[in-house]
Amino acid sequence: MTAVAAPYGLKPINLIGGQVFAGATRQIPILNGYTTSIFNGDLVKLVTSGNVEKDVGTTAATPVGIFLGCSYTDSVRGFTQSQYWPASQVATDAVAYVCDDPDVLFKVAIVSGTTVIVGKARADLVGGNLQLVQNAGVTASGNSKVAANNTAATTATFPLRVVDVVEDSTDANGLYTEVICKFIVHQYNTALGLA
Repeated sequence: MTAVAAPYGLKPINLIGGQVFAGATRQIPILNGYTTSIFNGDLVKLVTSGNVEKDVGTTAATPVGIFLGCSYTDSVRGFTQSQYWPASQVATDAVAYVCDDPDVLFKVAIVSGTTVIVGKARADLVGGNLQLVQNAGVTASGNSKVAANNTAATTATFPLRVVDVVEDSTDANGLYTEVICKFIVHQYNTALGLA
């Protein structure tokens, strides 16, 4: 058993209720010149223009899914597939690959604040709601550093519900450093929509 070393964003692993998960994604446009970097494992949301943007919520969020990379035509390199969206990239054909299934389960590291991994007992996590911790991603790898705060609560606005712990993520004290979560609120399930 090994504790995780650092946050890595949200990683889709399954669907709730044992439904078949085939790793499907939806391609959603990114606005030409969108000024915020989006990393593999970040939460994203739809905006009224029909484009996707990074969801920067912590105590509340309205995700459409998890960003898993993108493609666009770069003026120097031509067609580019990338692990992350570089802020202010000029590209009129940019699309994000998004795991947008409202039933997705994903694993995420738990931290005490920013990027400090911390272990917790199963009883302190499962069934509770967690806040997100929005750390800056890593441009060298294109990976997210988003994590979940380790303090579970019953706060209805928190974006993540803990479904289980990741059994092989225990630290030296036998405490869990990763959890399996689902979104509490998903844009496809909200009554009002974006219009």
